[in-house]
Amino acid sequence: MKIGFIGLGIMGKPMCRNLLKAGYELVVCDVFQAAVDEIVAAGAKAAATPKEIAEQVDIVITMLPNSPQVKQVVLGVNGVIEGGRPGMILMDMSSIAPLVSREVADKLAEKGIDMLDAPVSGGEPKAIDGTMSVMVGGKQEIFDKCFPVLKSMAGAVVLTGDIGAGNVTKLANQVIVALNIAAMSEALVLAAKAGVEPELVYQAIRGGLAGSTVLDAKAPLVLDRKFDPGFRINLHIKDLNNVLETSHELGVSLPLTAAVMEMMQALKTDGMGDADHCSLVKYYEKMAKVEVSNKKK
Repeated sequence: MKIGFIGLGIMGKPMCRNLLKAGYELVVCDVFQAAVDEIVAAGAKAAATPKEIAEQVDIVITMLPNSPQVKQVVLGVNGVIEGGRPGMILMDMSSIAPLVSREVADKLAEKGIDMLDAPVSGGEPKAIDGTMSVMVGGKQEIFDKCFPVLKSMAGAVVLTGDIGAGNVTKLANQVIVALNIAAMSEALVLAAKAGVEPELVYQAIRGGLAGSTVLDAKAPLVLDRKFDPGFRINLHIKDLNNVLETSHELGVSLPLTAAVMEMMQALKTDGMGDADHCSLVKYYEKMAKVEVSNKKK
């Protein structure tokens, strides 16, 4: 099976490497030539446009920043739709608005091209080791065809419904992650301000009901003051914007999500948009005039 991959960013590059390790023939495209060169050096071939990729592969995977980029790459000039043919599958693994997924799928269906929306969770570390979670929307038979490809990049792969369901699930995921990081930040800043060692608080609570994957992934980074991006504040703002737009369309009130969105916007204004989303702790640190860190290191 020949696969095309468009979007070689923080997540896309390690995903491509895992596809190559699994033995798939890969053709790649990106606006940044250095990223293309890196994956070509690992064994892939390069194409100049999304159209050129679609003309020669069975599945096209897109991993792009947001809805406008997906629409441009798939439906625009020299896009996937221009090179696609009946029987080809587009697997969009970007995190975008569910209504855009449905719009793109409807346009592709006019040419006999099937689509899955398959956003991921886990950040760069899980993209590297191939243990991401993938939330998929689409037809069962198309999901079954793509399942081995998805499993070569991920640990958990779940079909959650029709087109758009994958991105609805991802939005729910991003709400829970954002609120978990905010709760962790509040708790650790409280401990630090009270003069209790945050590292010991973390170790004491991680095995109880307050423990979570988010806590174990992000608390050590905060304690070691490591804010290099695994998942950028700017990207989480993008996701929460899609969350809130969707919630408004559906008439669902999400006050806690809206509050965390404002905190992240404040951090972006302070120049931290490209820092990891665990930098949310700095919002609380600034107000409390205290720093959460592991003083033993």
